[in-house]
Amino acid sequence: MKIRAAVLNSVGASSPFVESKPLSIEELDLRDPGPGEVLIKLKAAGLCHSDLSVITGVRPRPTPMALGHEASGEVVGLGAGVLDLKVGDLVALVFVPSCGHCMMCMEGRPALCEPGAKANTEGTLLSGARRLYGFGGKPIHHHVGVSAFADHAVVSRRSCVKIEADIDPVEAALFGCAVLTGMGAVVNTAGVKAGNSTAVVGLGGVGFCAVLGALASGARHVIAVDLHESKLNQALSLGATAAFNAKDPDLLKKIQELTKGGVDFAFEFAGSVHAMESAYRMTRRGGTTVTASLPPPGDTWGLQHVNLVAEERTVKGSYVGSCIPERDIPRYVDLYLAGKLPIDKLMGERLTLEQINYGFDRLSTGEAMRDLIVF
Repeated sequence: MKIRAAVLNSVGASSPFVESKPLSIEELDLRDPGPGEVLIKLKAAGLCHSDLSVITGVRPRPTPMALGHEASGEVVGLGAGVLDLKVGDLVALVFVPSCGHCMMCMEGRPALCEPGAKANTEGTLLSGARRLYGFGGKPIHHHVGVSAFADHAVVSRRSCVKIEADIDPVEAALFGCAVLTGMGAVVNTAGVKAGNSTAVVGLGGVGFCAVLGALASGARHVIAVDLHESKLNQALSLGATAAFNAKDPDLLKKIQELTKGGVDFAFEFAGSVHAMESAYRMTRRGGTTVTASLPPPGDTWGLQHVNLVAEERTVKGSYVGSCIPERDIPRYVDLYLAGKLPIDKLMGERLTLEQINYGFDRLSTGEAMRDLIVF
């Protein structure tokens, strides 16, 4: 079938993207779903910093690539062997397909699925196949098995989670990335408990979901840190107990005084070495610093070895919120319906596919909330 998709033909574009136009809206051929695959009619796709990192070349991916990874859609076609979905089902798409039989999957860590990581790196579906083709039959790479900036997509069954609840399909898009990553970093990776103290550095979509996750977990301190006052005010309106500008020269002193020595858990989502250093320094003795950001591959962070030992610190990475998507997305949807995870308050502008370069200009300023392409 013929579809319209936003295609990245080369990386390294500079902003303003409305002028450099790194993403072009093209007509592509989308082949039928193969065994274990599903045809999806997209409802909405969020604009995430991970997409922006591919556009700028921070996250190397093969091109040409149909971009987009945080999305929701309606099942409109089923490949052979897909028996647990039906046409009309609403699904959230997940950007790491899990094979279910590699060592990581068998250990209950599908976010680290080895075949899934290989397929994502190579720009294919989990099976190794490609279903997207451009002019003259030129193969187009899939973006992390999803390629959501398009009106339709073929994905692996292992890239979708059925949403049983009656929720807005546009809001459902956020559960596949922002909610899984931010909420999961708090609940799964860190294991925040009632009464713990927390700080969140970097208030993008993922950072805001971490704030909501810390609140839902009963943290006594939920401290928001960002460069933009508008986002700090939004965090306070969501329930954060304190908010500080990352440029404040007394930032660390203020947090240490407020928490009597630092927080139990600090989360870094800004994607910079400076932000990671700040998160580590605001963590108390014996505490844990968690990062889920994706900085440039060449960036390194100097860790004081003796401090790690003498203060019994823990530093952890978190990918896709250390989640089991089939388990966690329904749980987070239930929390949303119960009013304990108000992700609807994180929504930014609703854009058309033709406005996608404008949307990434908004994202690159750091001031936008979670903007979405709505189909």
